[in-house]
Amino acid sequence: MTPAARVQSAIEVLDAVIASVRREGASAERVAAEWLKARRFIGSKDRRAIRDLAWNAIRLCGEVPQTGRAAMLALAGGDPVLTALFDGSRYGPAPILADEPVAATGLAPAWLEKRLIASGVPRERGAALLDRAPLDLRANRLKITRDRLMAALPVAATATQAPDALRLPGGTPVETWPAFAEGLFEVQDTGSQLTCSALEVVPGETVIDLCAGAGGKTLALAAALQGEGHLLACDIDRTRLSRLAPRAHRAGAQVETRLLDPGREMEALADWQGRADAVMVDAPCSGTGTWRRGPEARWRLTPQSLLRYARMQTEVLRIGAELVRPGGRLTYVVCSLLDAEGPDVVAAFLASNPGWRAAEQQVGAGTPRGAGMRLTPWDDSTDGFFFATLHRL
Repeated sequence: MTPAARVQSAIEVLDAVIASVRREGASAERVAAEWLKARRFIGSKDRRAIRDLAWNAIRLCGEVPQTGRAAMLALAGGDPVLTALFDGSRYGPAPILADEPVAATGLAPAWLEKRLIASGVPRERGAALLDRAPLDLRANRLKITRDRLMAALPVAATATQAPDALRLPGGTPVETWPAFAEGLFEVQDTGSQLTCSALEVVPGETVIDLCAGAGGKTLALAAALQGEGHLLACDIDRTRLSRLAPRAHRAGAQVETRLLDPGREMEALADWQGRADAVMVDAPCSGTGTWRRGPEARWRLTPQSLLRYARMQTEVLRIGAELVRPGGRLTYVVCSLLDAEGPDVVAAFLASNPGWRAAEQQVGAGTPRGAGMRLTPWDDSTDGFFFATLHRL
């Protein structure tokens, strides 16, 4: 495939992604995978190049581009080599016209960029939210130490702030390694690992992961328990929760799962009310802190969707609090840097629940924000998170 043909292919991928965003369809990853699956003749090197071009254009465009070509022209605006590939050659993009539209660049859609700035994320720092993310591993303490895992890996890795974390270049095929099949590690961002550390789980405790999803944080909590105590993982999404069991088996973790009915969560958890030593509330959120991994997600947010998230966050925090015993604790986490989903939710909870107090956080990274802490790619080299640990008096 010629370089010009790669550019045209990336434009077609972008067109498919933009169409999916507008109809609230599949993610860019899924769209690109389907597009490439239908074109099996494209080689692996060309596939990587096409994806890189498309994702670079997505990162650059703050608003949803009018077309994939407009997005690629924005990318070409700073690259004369890329501009020269719009040459009208066979399978390549048509020559650039003097008056054709070029997508606007920026951090995010204008309304969302204003919200980020108001939440203490200036434009110059917010650009780091769209950088390429490294790949972080969590050594599974149930089977191996970080030092032993580092020595056993086939490539060089560096330790990060979390006690069990190692960092490798993005795209390293770690899930093909025997160590992964043996359950010696999980892929988990350092920031995510630090939020688990904030709950300060110790062996023998009763712990609940209320919004467990596929279990990334659940398995970190299980490792902290060291096989002693009880861990309950809950979610309202049957498909995501079903992925936890095989992951737990590979990791050697003991986890009980419970599927919840939306709107009737406490009915399913009545036997756990007021019993847990520690509860993790990894609340559903906008994901503004994870744009490095899915940059087109910022095109999908609306002011209305943020309001819905805030209502859900308030509700899951309330449910989580009902599960904590007197003297127990709860860590509230969102992978968002918007105050409306983090500090504001916690402040409202504390204001209406005088039997709770915010604890000081000592996780080795982060910046105070409201009653909790914020992790960012520019200060901490992690995904963006807000978390707060609350103690029941």
